[in-house]
Amino acid sequence: QVQLVESGGGLVQAGGSLRLSCAASGRTFRRYAMGWFRQAPGKEREFVAAINWSGSSTYYADSVKGRFAISRDNAKNTVYLQMNSLKPEDTAVYYCAADPTPLRIATTLSAYDYWGQGTQVTVSS
Repeated sequence: QVQLVESGGGLVQAGGSLRLSCAASGRTFRRYAMGWFRQAPGKEREFVAAINWSGSSTYYADSVKGRFAISRDNAKNTVYLQMNSLKPEDTAVYYCAADPTPLRIATTLSAYDYWGQGTQVTVSS
């Protein structure tokens, strides 16, 4: 079992940056591919970015490509989401999630077995 705790959210002006962190418990972090999702008020949760177990492969939603970067540090059991050039439409609760298939890059919610509690990101115009 993996427990995930996100941090780093907050209020930022459009054009600004934030870095989200997701700390995982346990010694098996490197056995999981990881993903970031977000959910805006009144909308469904959507895929943002994913990374395989080693960090050698990443994938992004078109809406964040070129602005966001996902990375991981297996020694620290942590996955990151660097968010640059933020826009008001990036406002959402951001969730990290763990996929037990380490080589997979998955964009669907059903592929992920474990979820964090979420961290709020608000981008003002």
